Amino acid sequence: MSSIIDLRSDTVTLPSPEMRRAMYEAELGDDVFGDDPTVNRLQEKVADLVGTEAALFVASGTMGNLLAIMSHCQRGDEVLYGDQAHMFLYEAGGGSVLGGTTARAVPTAPDGTLSIDALRAAVRDRRDVHQPRTALICLENTHNRRGGAVLALEYMSRVRALADEIGVPLHLDGARVFNAAVYLGLPVRDVARAASTLNFCFSKGLGAPVGSILCGPRDFIERAHRWRKMVGGGMRQAGVLAAAGIYALDHMVDRLAEDHDNARALAEGLAAIPGIRIAQAEVQTNIVYTDIAGTGMGAEQFSARLKEAGVLCAGGGTTVRFVTHYGIERADIDQALSRTQQALGRVAVTA
Repeated sequence: MSSIIDLRSDTVTLPSPEMRRAMYEAELGDDVFGDDPTVNRLQEKVADLVGTEAALFVASGTMGNLLAIMSHCQRGDEVLYGDQAHMFLYEAGGGSVLGGTTARAVPTAPDGTLSIDALRAAVRDRRDVHQPRTALICLENTHNRRGGAVLALEYMSRVRALADEIGVPLHLDGARVFNAAVYLGLPVRDVARAASTLNFCFSKGLGAPVGSILCGPRDFIERAHRWRKMVGGGMRQAGVLAAAGIYALDHMVDRLAEDHDNARALAEGLAAIPGIRIAQAEVQTNIVYTDIAGTGMGAEQFSARLKEAGVLCAGGGTTVRFVTHYGIERADIDQALSRTQQALGRVAVTA
């Protein structure tokens, strides 16, 4: 076996030599004092790029989303999520534990949208002192659990109209928002325009080793800055990491289209293997969900079988996820498909 082909997530990317050079040469200061010039430059660059007043560099997407909840909401408030949202399922309940908020989930459609009617029905009656106050609506774009689905701008505008109607902000978990922008062929500020605040990651498809950034109005970012300190997110000479973010924005965005093409090729090849079914209507970006029930195996056994063959994937139940990213070329896709077919060749399929 020549190498391991890691398709577990786009978080497994390694920085390019050029990105490492940018990190090595970064001008540094103490960011807790606000005088790391590279962090400041990144924050100003991002605010200009997405069209917000300010931005705040944070350690992770989970931290950025947590700070958004804490900055938008009071203790006892309620946040509306999709029931398949990353913020609802995979961020350790931080909004409740640390932010003192309650969570109310509405069904997530296969395309990643939340029904406007369902959202409206979930809004609490503010006149009733027995109920928590609805304080925030959260969307996810692209949507991880819905196979990297991209939200339409018209849909996001409708959710923003509802948020304005009921007097709450709209936060966008845009961990992979640049994948959405590349898919739509639009500037990222257009994709994020409907959101009151936005969080996105440098450490996924953009190829940086660490970091996310929270964007929004200046007073919101000032509140988030204080919360960042409280939760331990004040990093000192963080320009080493911010330099990777700057490099990623300048050099790693356009190449996301290659990841999308590779994901579609991977999906097409997987669908041709007996026992594997693509579990999403369309592969739009870089995430492919498969239903492997037809192989007669669960996700754990399936993943172990592929690992023996040199292909890494992740999943649960009878659903397995594959993610393309920087460092995965078309030749790797072809090799992954060949190895998968060989690994399953001895399996008696049921579909």
